[in-house]
Amino acid sequence: MRDILERQQVWIYFATVALAAILGFALSGTGELEGGINSALAFMLFVTFLQVPLPEIGRGFRETRFLGALLVSNFIAVPILAFLLSQFAIDDALLRLGILMVLLTPCIDYVITFAHLGRADARLLLSSTPILLLVQMALLPIYLGLFIGEEAANLVHIGPFLHAFVWLIAVPLICAGAVQLWAARHTTGQRVSDVLGFLPVPATALVLFLVVAATVPVLGAASRHALSALPIYIAFAVTAPFCGWGIARAFGLKPAAGRAVSFSSATRNSLVVLPLALAVPGAIPVLPAVIVTQTLVELIAELIYIRVFPRFGRAHEDQAPSA
Repeated sequence: MRDILERQQVWIYFATVALAAILGFALSGTGELEGGINSALAFMLFVTFLQVPLPEIGRGFRETRFLGALLVSNFIAVPILAFLLSQFAIDDALLRLGILMVLLTPCIDYVITFAHLGRADARLLLSSTPILLLVQMALLPIYLGLFIGEEAANLVHIGPFLHAFVWLIAVPLICAGAVQLWAARHTTGQRVSDVLGFLPVPATALVLFLVVAATVPVLGAASRHALSALPIYIAFAVTAPFCGWGIARAFGLKPAAGRAVSFSSATRNSLVVLPLALAVPGAIPVLPAVIVTQTLVELIAELIYIRVFPRFGRAHEDQAPSA
């Protein structure tokens, strides 16, 4: 069953997104599902972390070339790309604020799940999440000040970032470590771990369903802004992975680590940025619609990435001598 789920995961996700979109348009009240997104995300990351050998995570901090490539891609190359793309948006301050808020912040949560599914080194990404969090917290106000003015930069607060890290990364990680320790010492723990090993694909499908069903209703209220942002997000989804891959190659990373940089470069922190956006005066409905549009584009892109990215560097892997 686990093999079947993993082989058919792309079609499962596409069907989930389609069903959620239909329900979001057809039924009223699906926006209330937003309250379950963080819980579903935490569970998805918990079962994903179970698939990663957590005792090896500490080794990721010694991978200085990987961290260098990750930081250069996310905080030099991607900001330049985001700024250039934002210039194609209509002349609206809130629209550009929303586009830049989401494109300037690398994901620290479900990117790990998709990286794992796309044969990237999820361990390295997991170990880098504290660094990504701290750097984006420090640089987001600076970049917003440079790109659209100091007044916009002052609207950003660190509270949602810290909340997301604690509940979406730290707590699931501790729980996964406890289950792995239990599984290593007791057969009951091993059986529980085996059962939980079936759940990454269903848990990811649940997150996709909740995000799409909860956010589709807000698109209509600011459709002009959302449609203006749409081609920018599509261009970003196509371009950013290759920026990450090129930088990873320049740093001489192995294919799996290079794929991790590509995933991180292309995947943004929309679910964390959304509370930040809602705190901006006059944000509704423009900022939520603009950020939600990026989420929907990204979710579809991730389903493509997990099929395409494993081909990145495959020739190099095939030529590598077996252990």
